[in-house]
Amino acid sequence: MRLLLTSIGIENASIHDALVELLGKPIAESNALFIPTALYPFPGGPGMAWRAISGKAPSPMCELGWKSLGILELSVLPSIEEAAWVPTVRDADALLVGGGDPLFLANWMRRSGLTDLLPTLRSEAVYVGVSAGSMAATSTFVETYREPPRGNAEPLKSEDVVFATPQGDVDRTLVTGQGAGLVDFAVIPHLEHPHHPDASLANAEKWAARIPAPTYAIDDQTAIKVADGTVEVISEGRWKLFTP
Repeated sequence: MRLLLTSIGIENASIHDALVELLGKPIAESNALFIPTALYPFPGGPGMAWRAISGKAPSPMCELGWKSLGILELSVLPSIEEAAWVPTVRDADALLVGGGDPLFLANWMRRSGLTDLLPTLRSEAVYVGVSAGSMAATSTFVETYREPPRGNAEPLKSEDVVFATPQGDVDRTLVTGQGAGLVDFAVIPHLEHPHHPDASLANAEKWAARIPAPTYAIDDQTAIKVADGTVEVISEGRWKLFTP
């Protein structure tokens, strides 16, 4: 499986070209499935999911002109037969994994069976991650919370590390999560974004020190492209690689 891990989607021409190259054919000839699951823990999550699906969200992905676009909601998959959804995933040219809460997303990826299915997909299929969707593709990721979330299927590992944001927001606790393990590096999205003040370069360095793998901190103009084991940074912006 090939991967394109982004911070906010297909934001510029370089990332768009990388997606087409990974697909091996035009987007207009490719079938995609969009996974909105990570959005639902937030207030207004259903509206956010609708905006993403309808192309009205700030993350360009669903509106790229796909030959077909389906919705794969992970939280319903355990209640239906695998024969009803697994063939659809196997036939897709691209899985578009949206942003939101990475712990919630990674949990449902496991509970739905998608985590186990992903490594068995054909080599030409492309996993396109946005923010949490990119983080959940890795083996280990970190995220900050005002209060570490509860109710996940597996216990959370809180590092008990607190960071104050530059804008005077309440302190946040850094929590470690486990993803699908599709790549052997980690991703910190939204580097130095004004709407994500805790994703500063200084904080990214502290977070990366707690991840036992190389960690890419990327801004919204940057993506990580993975094909045939080769990792390439596609960027019209800013990024930094931290090594453990």
